[in-house]
Amino acid sequence: MPDTEQAQQKAQEVAGQAQQKAQQATGQAREKVREQVDQRSTQAGEQVKTTADDIRTVGQQLREQGKEQPAKIAEQAAERAERVGGYLHDSDADRIIRDIEDFGRRQPLAVAAAGLALGFAASRFLKASSSQRYQSSVGSSSTALGGNGASAPRYPATAPAPAPSLPVTTPVDVPAAPPAGGIDRL
Repeated sequence: MPDTEQAQQKAQEVAGQAQQKAQQATGQAREKVREQVDQRSTQAGEQVKTTADDIRTVGQQLREQGKEQPAKIAEQAAERAERVGGYLHDSDADRIIRDIEDFGRRQPLAVAAAGLALGFAASRFLKASSSQRYQSSVGSSSTALGGNGASAPRYPATAPAPAPSLPVTTPVDVPAAPPAGGIDRL
């Protein structure tokens, strides 16, 4: 009996150690995700702020040209972009993740629609990129065969065998329609 108790105790120790390592790995992964979200959101915030400045410049140019309504629309878009850029730049990963989760709880259909749109966009991207990869592989194989970009044959370039000579025959008259008795009389 003492051997089975020792084996059970050892198994529990091993299981406990495995659980601790799994928790540590999970914690490290979460920390890396947080760092990435912080870094990427700050970069995105800076880019959005730069875009807002560009939109504001366009609005000023439109106003100088006397186009007041488009200038107002550009100014409103610049203000919204600037707010989004400020949010992304100033928020930490925990706040962004929490806000996304809250939005998902309040607007589940919007999240589902966004997921569907992202999935559709990803599928179109993959389809387009696979076509480009196929075209580039076909193009590279034809130029590898010494072509000038035109499609080259995929078989060895050997001289064709001469065709066997066929005897010359004279034409035979064939009736246009079968005899009146039917086909079996031929």
